[in-house]
Amino acid sequence: MDDFDDDSFNDVLGSMEMPTSPKKPKVQPSTSQPVPAATSTANSSNNTSASITAAKPASNPHSVLVHSKQRGNPILKSIQNVPLEFRDDIVPDYVVGRTSCILFLSLKYHNLNPDYICQRLKALGKMYELRVLLVQVDTPEPHNALKSLTRISLLADLTMMLAWNAEEAGKIIETYKQFEKRPPDLIMERVESNPHQKLVAALTNIKPVNKTDAVTLLQTFGNLGNVITASEERLSQVMGLGPRKAKRLFKTLQEPFLNK
Repeated sequence: MDDFDDDSFNDVLGSMEMPTSPKKPKVQPSTSQPVPAATSTANSSNNTSASITAAKPASNPHSVLVHSKQRGNPILKSIQNVPLEFRDDIVPDYVVGRTSCILFLSLKYHNLNPDYICQRLKALGKMYELRVLLVQVDTPEPHNALKSLTRISLLADLTMMLAWNAEEAGKIIETYKQFEKRPPDLIMERVESNPHQKLVAALTNIKPVNKTDAVTLLQTFGNLGNVITASEERLSQVMGLGPRKAKRLFKTLQEPFLNK
């Protein structure tokens, strides 16, 4: 892929109305006209402002709303565990939740039409709290293009996700919908409540002590106090520990705790 100058985005980015804070989408009144597709002409893009309301909810709450212009996109074949509902009255390519949407972009298409994504974002305005830019990496040298898209994502409050083929892109869309109402602690680090596990975790923070070493140390010495008071020679005799780990462990345990 030839290098390209992302300065061509400056004028368009400067005129975009970037979201200052997350906004919850509003339900479009039934009497209003359908929102023009985001890939419409420049005139319709200019008439589309951040005040546009989002589309009405899907008839099936478990469905992914798909813009009709995405028909035929190969990524749809990989979305098999959630139903799809095609609509003309949505601005993004996919709506995966009441406050979540996805814009799909092929990197090959982006190289040919670098201003396309800026026009899409201008049409999207401030709608949706979670705004995902799903990029399919389908060029052999993607680095410069991804650099430009990262810059745009930071300016436009986007979460950029990369897929390396159509199947992976479809699974990302599917996963966003399936996890729409899952609690955030599902992917948060789990804090151990068992005292023994806490001691194991504390010892593994000392490099290069691993979990097996920590368990062996506690089984050998019985408690943390005995580990701390053990000599370097005694530590090196623990099965699997060895002189190098013993030296590092002994040095760390003998360091004084200072009060600031």
